[in-house]
Amino acid sequence: MAVPKYQIRALHTDSTVTVYQAYRRDIGLPAAREGRFPALWQRDRMTWIKPSFLWMMYRCGWGTKEGQETVLAVEISRAGFEWALEHACLSHYERGLHTDQAAWKRQLKRSPARVQWDPERDLHLQPLAHRSLQLGLAGEAAGLYADEWIVSITDITPLAHTVHAHVQEGELDAARRLLPLERPYPVRDGALSHLHR
Repeated sequence: MAVPKYQIRALHTDSTVTVYQAYRRDIGLPAAREGRFPALWQRDRMTWIKPSFLWMMYRCGWGTKEGQETVLAVEISRAGFEWALEHACLSHYERGLHTDQAAWKRQLKRSPARVQWDPERDLHLQPLAHRSLQLGLAGEAAGLYADEWIVSITDITPLAHTVHAHVQEGELDAARRLLPLERPYPVRDGALSHLHR
């Protein structure tokens, strides 16, 4: 069965959803150790969270890009994640979804979260036809994320390196077995209608 073009897929439980980020070691290692971001983490900047492990691997080069050497799995509350989606604005203007560009710009300025839909990635990090959610958090949303939504933070850099090594060796089945189980994330009807056409 074909995957819908716009669908959230994530590792999730009844109460949490796991998202991924990558940081420098001086942010990522203390965050994983303490279960919260250190003072060095800049809450006044937009922070992007991704529920797709492979999209995160594409973004951080399997944890090898400068400044993204520590890959984190951040388990957050579903209530917080859904609040962010509800209060998000699409990161670009789309005719037919927004009244006009001026209305979209006003909405973007007011929104504490924004959404991009980027091509999902396969094990070779090549683009797929369906999209992967990227959720940007700023202002109120970034504060809530750091202070209230986080349940746990795990350093999964070793997992990223192991999966990558399997891919490099052509051992795709072994790599696939290690991937987080990302299932369609349940959202109520119409909950994402303001985020894509």
